[in-house]
Amino acid sequence: MVKIRPFESADAGKLAELCNNKKIFDNLRDYIPYPYTLQDARDFINHCQVHDPPMNYAILHGDELCGAIGLVPQTDVYTGSAEIGYWLGEPYWGKGIMTRAVRLMVSYGFEKLDLRRIFTSVFAHNPASARVLEKAGFQFEGTGRKAVIKNGIVRDELRYAILKTTS
Repeated sequence: MVKIRPFESADAGKLAELCNNKKIFDNLRDYIPYPYTLQDARDFINHCQVHDPPMNYAILHGDELCGAIGLVPQTDVYTGSAEIGYWLGEPYWGKGIMTRAVRLMVSYGFEKLDLRRIFTSVFAHNPASARVLEKAGFQFEGTGRKAVIKNGIVRDELRYAILKTTS
């Protein structure tokens, strides 16, 4: 069973253990440090706890913390939209956990935050993340050619979005 919940201080050790992985870092933005320390985890959790409503959630498989997912609400002309970001600890890859977590976060964004659009970009070298989005109902919107630099390499990004359906 997959659930999401706000981060708790007790999550710091497991968060640091899972996120301190070069394979995860290689698919995240550079503001996530590597190596990822216990202090980094504590700082992140403290940052999460100041948001009301919460924007960043722990992903649980059963009762075990296995990753993180969050929304970044946009402002100005982009009000009503948010960017989704996520990562999953390597021992949990390939189990369908992230697709379920993305669906839960999308529901939260549309139902509780009254968003109309949730979007993200994934590095083109990460087809597993693109599949997660597609299985969660996101539509491919295009390729940002040579749009990002990660580990000193210029790369393409794949852009995805999902819209709130109205009845």
